[in-house]
Amino acid sequence: MTASNSAPSQTRRLRVTGRVWVFGHGLTTDDMYPPDAMKLDVPEAAKQVFHAVRPGWTSEVQPGDVVVAGRNFGLGSSRPVAALFRQLGVAALIAEEFNSLFFRNAVNAGLPAMTVPDATAVFRDGDTATLDLAAGTWANQATNASGTVPKLPDLVLDIIADGGVLPRLARQGYLPAELADFLASPAVAAAGQGSGA
Repeated sequence: MTASNSAPSQTRRLRVTGRVWVFGHGLTTDDMYPPDAMKLDVPEAAKQVFHAVRPGWTSEVQPGDVVVAGRNFGLGSSRPVAALFRQLGVAALIAEEFNSLFFRNAVNAGLPAMTVPDATAVFRDGDTATLDLAAGTWANQATNASGTVPKLPDLVLDIIADGGVLPRLARQGYLPAELADFLASPAVAAAGQGSGA
């Protein structure tokens, strides 16, 4: 894939508009990826995301939706939760505060993530969120609330834009270029992050 062919896709990853699902504070990787689900293939494991917190959520979430959470989002082990979100079609994550390891796993999997102060007060289930990671802006189209946050470093934006760290390495020639799209798949992202057990 050449840079000119990938540019529109890269732009879409950095600019996201989607329906919002709001979750609370202190959600751990166990809440998102229960231990029993770790024995399953990625498509089946993805059906268990938030099972104990919001049963049935995975049958309601649609491709392009945005998950909003409060403080301490993603505490726990380094389970490849971002890959499960991508499998479900979640387009981005917003949180008041991310666990740093969880945030980096999202970046490595090519899942846009933005820290927005008071996100759980600004957004409600069903609202439409718009994020522009490159500009560091966010908006709630339902309420017209909007704001800016510090822009992520260019390297982080580049990794997200390329669909994750492995596709980026392929596009840069460190891995076979023809594998770039394959390496962006949720299954490969999950395998690349390990089980987190």
